[in-house]
Amino acid sequence: MPDPAPPALLCHAADSVGIALTGLAAGEVVAPGGHACRLVDPIPAGHKFALRAHARGEPVRRYGEVIGHATCAIAPGTHVHSHNLATNLTGERSYAYGGAPALPLAAAPLPAWRGYRREDGRFATRNEIWLLPTVGCVAPLAEMAAREASARHAGRVDAIAGFGHPHGCSQLGDDLSGTRAALAALCDNPNAGGVVLIGLGCESNQLDALIAAVPARSRAKIRTLRAQDEGDELAAVMALVDDLVDALAPLQRSDAPASALTVGLKCGGSDALSGLTANPLLGRFSERLAASNGRLILTEIPEIFGAEDALLARATSPEVFAAAGDLINRFKRHYLDAGLPVSENPSPGNIAGGITTLEEKSLGAVQKAGAAPLADVIAYGETAQAAGVTLLEAPGNDAVSSTALAAAGATMILFTTGRGTPLGFPVPTVKVASNSALAAAKPGWIDFDAGVLLEQPPEAVLEAFSNRLLAIASGEATAAERAGQRVIALWKRGVTL
Repeated sequence: MPDPAPPALLCHAADSVGIALTGLAAGEVVAPGGHACRLVDPIPAGHKFALRAHARGEPVRRYGEVIGHATCAIAPGTHVHSHNLATNLTGERSYAYGGAPALPLAAAPLPAWRGYRREDGRFATRNEIWLLPTVGCVAPLAEMAAREASARHAGRVDAIAGFGHPHGCSQLGDDLSGTRAALAALCDNPNAGGVVLIGLGCESNQLDALIAAVPARSRAKIRTLRAQDEGDELAAVMALVDDLVDALAPLQRSDAPASALTVGLKCGGSDALSGLTANPLLGRFSERLAASNGRLILTEIPEIFGAEDALLARATSPEVFAAAGDLINRFKRHYLDAGLPVSENPSPGNIAGGITTLEEKSLGAVQKAGAAPLADVIAYGETAQAAGVTLLEAPGNDAVSSTALAAAGATMILFTTGRGTPLGFPVPTVKVASNSALAAAKPGWIDFDAGVLLEQPPEAVLEAFSNRLLAIASGEATAAERAGQRVIALWKRGVTL
């Protein structure tokens, strides 16, 4: 039998707060990490309480790092949250490169999996056909055609998916270029064995320019049409899909090395246990994949604010370090230029789950990459190439950042959550619950329960998790795939005409 979870936990020996793992009553005595404390307040599950007295303005520590400052005197045993803890974040920072990191990855490499080998040598976790509109005007056409084609060709390919979006016209400059770059990069994802690009004809995001932005290795798998040029546009789309299905249906899976995996790392609807269970579990898997020369993609740049030192310290070169620091500061400057604070996060759901400041949220979030080396930094719409961790330019929004991960070449996304979300994205999206209550309540959303880490040996949980991920990469459907929950969202940054 596994050992029962303790009522409260100390994340790091230097911490000044403990974390309630269950709801705790006022007057109850707990001893996280051996620090005995009588609670002054009732403490909701996932929330913090003071292990010692804090003077007003004094730093509060979790994960061994400062997560903000006390806004008033805090007595031991007191609930620590947004009523008495505030962020220290203000704006841009200067970063100093400290030299190449010493990152001996002792993690065991991952075994092989079963994937589809593409003509360019890359491996896919799925053999699918994607219908992508150039503009929102034909988004319903793409989605309707995908539904009809899925029924017509059930079982012949892994899926036929239509991904609507509202953009592609009334955009200018870098905003239009960003939409084009993201769609072109989605066309290049190995999981899309065939792509039908559906244009309207008069939109800003013209088909010819979009196709020219697609990497040359992927242009042969693309079919196109302009709806304004067709008498029956639906029939025309269906004919193109029929031909692609005939070409892709005979393909079979074969053995693929772990180095052929490209995995996106994402968290959404986090709670205070996300940084204790689910995100560290992804970190351990990330170390195994990095030790196997696989690729990891980390994004959600605003959710690195306050924890960037831990990530930048793993940069493999001065150039990568400088590029990562510049990217983080550009996001901060974007907030500041709009007259907004850089700390306008966590979300209401995060706060209800016990996360108080952005520093606290970020320190939990960056654990998804473990100690894997930071090997590259890429712009929105570019493709990850380097083994190890690539930092991708994209915001924290779940749909936008997950779409960006797929566009950057991820053939699977690992998505941790403490509050729960059903949404999936173009590539298999593995939902990892931070707590067992969520996993039990939402089996139609959750693929793996990381809450068991509070009671089971970490190595056994990591092995089970790794095996499950390789099974999903090899064809086992995720909860989101079974439910048909697959969308894209493009990052709109400019004016709308």
